[in-house]
Amino acid sequence: MKKTPRYIPAFHFHWMTRWYDPMMQFLFHEEALKTALITQGYIQSGQTVLDVGCGTGTLTLLIRQTQPEAAVYGLDVDPQVLDIARKKVEQAGEIIILRQGSATCLPYPDESFDRVFASLLLHHLTKQDKQRMLKEAFRVLKPGGELHVADFGKPHDSVMWLISWVVRWFEEVHDNILGLLPIFMADAGFNPVVETTCYRTMLGPVALYRACKPM
Repeated sequence: MKKTPRYIPAFHFHWMTRWYDPMMQFLFHEEALKTALITQGYIQSGQTVLDVGCGTGTLTLLIRQTQPEAAVYGLDVDPQVLDIARKKVEQAGEIIILRQGSATCLPYPDESFDRVFASLLLHHLTKQDKQRMLKEAFRVLKPGGELHVADFGKPHDSVMWLISWVVRWFEEVHDNILGLLPIFMADAGFNPVVETTCYRTMLGPVALYRACKPM
């Protein structure tokens, strides 16, 4: 039997998963952050969109509701959060294809998607897995497609540096704090890579990035 890959669950512990949605609303500017991420994605009718590390499906649902004429897919390695996502999708009456799988080995053909989204996923991954995930995102995007990422970024002031220094002990967030995510994206082949904005949160700065796959 194929084993589920080792991963860090939502909020680090499985017993915390049931509290994930309310805690996200409390700790982050979740609605503003995810709305901004979708807005910069500029999803068009007929496009195919993948939400990698979709978790409980909050962003995935927002994508579908924002552009009902897009084909939306969600992927997460954690079966527990996928169960929550499926219930939310069913209750909303939406059509979203959810699948269990690893962000470092996406179960999709080359050049399948117009947009790939990853919201607060990369800080769960080791440095090597961050790089693998970004290469996989590049692979499954069509030429001219875009990757849109929201994740912890490099602090821009002393307060955010202090908060980030504490948070770095709890997740694989050190590369984010050093500002390496754009470098990893460029190394995966994306060009250009732009940090579009940065939010101050209770757990440190969360940056939004847009990375394009060249035509």
